[in-house]
Amino acid sequence: MVESIHITFKRKFLAGLIVTIPAVITIFVLVGIFRFVDGILGPFFDFFLGKHIAGLGFISAIVIVFLIGIVSTNVFGKKILGIVEKIFLNIPVFKSIYTAIKQLVDAFSPENKSSFKKFVIAEYPRPGAYAFGFLTKECVVESNEKETPLKTVYIPTNNLYLGEIVLLDDRSITYTDISIEDGIKIILSGGIAAPSKIAGTK
Repeated sequence: MVESIHITFKRKFLAGLIVTIPAVITIFVLVGIFRFVDGILGPFFDFFLGKHIAGLGFISAIVIVFLIGIVSTNVFGKKILGIVEKIFLNIPVFKSIYTAIKQLVDAFSPENKSSFKKFVIAEYPRPGAYAFGFLTKECVVESNEKETPLKTVYIPTNNLYLGEIVLLDDRSITYTDISIEDGIKIILSGGIAAPSKIAGTK
């Protein structure tokens, strides 16, 4: 009887942890972002208003980002942002950091239809082992007057934004009918969102 209560308690407690941990981490991250952004813009409002209003800096940041989004979607705004970007690219150290981050963010942007072509299953890192990945490009390797067609596949190894770029032949790749958006969900969920049956396609 005591053992049964102990097992039940353990199962319920673990079930509670599974539900609680993601929620706690999400709240922790949001609070951290809130404090960080509010800490940057808050002092400006404190100076002009003469008192501190918690959250005003964070709300202002959201409004600023929203306005930038509006500006960036029209022709005139794109020209202005293009000029600003050129100025950034003329700063030596800033250029390399900005370019790398921009390319990475653009790759996962829902409006970008060219970065990831297909969600695939790659035979990697060894024969008999498989990993989810994104087909990004096709290339041909020339060696000893022989051409070898290869596919460039991005395989996330740490959530989504960190991974490895591998070159594989067609025999090592299985093309799926899973969309890029659903593929991203599968990666972020640690594979939990993956369907029980995946249809192969070409």
